Amino acid sequence: MTTNHKTLWELLWDYDPNGLVAVNHDLDIKVVNPAFCRMFHTSAETAMGQKLTTLIPDASDFIQTWEEGGEARGIEREYPQHNLYVRLVLFSIREEDIIACILVDLTHEFQQKNEMVTLKRETIQQVSQVVDKQMSVAQQIAGLLGETTAETKVSLLKLLEMIEQENI
Repeated sequence: MTTNHKTLWELLWDYDPNGLVAVNHDLDIKVVNPAFCRMFHTSAETAMGQKLTTLIPDASDFIQTWEEGGEARGIEREYPQHNLYVRLVLFSIREEDIIACILVDLTHEFQQKNEMVTLKRETIQQVSQVVDKQMSVAQQIAGLLGETTAETKVSLLKLLEMIEQENI
């Protein structure tokens, strides 16, 4: 029975789309799953035994989780050198001298969000340019109307002057 459970757990470990890593309190990598290796472009053989900081330079979340005990959820981090954006779930298992971390890959969603922000920014710039152009055209039209109105007034004043001179 134990063998089947172990096989099941091994399958879950291998097929989990989330990155899984366990380090000791000195941040030596003890175990990683295939998803973690894909995320950080490494192999399990290369990663195991290394310091976590060789793959994740800022390991302060791991250290804080160890020092405070318990768990930390919902921490989002970007690792641009790996083109990766993740949400971390960290928990310490003191009796095993382990800090475990689940990394949920949010890279696709993060990129979509950034693309949407860029698109909105570009659209706002385009609308602003159109409004500026409309204002410029409106000013030109107002200028022309003002000019022709002034010309009309000058002509009317001349006509009025001529009429008044006829009446005298």
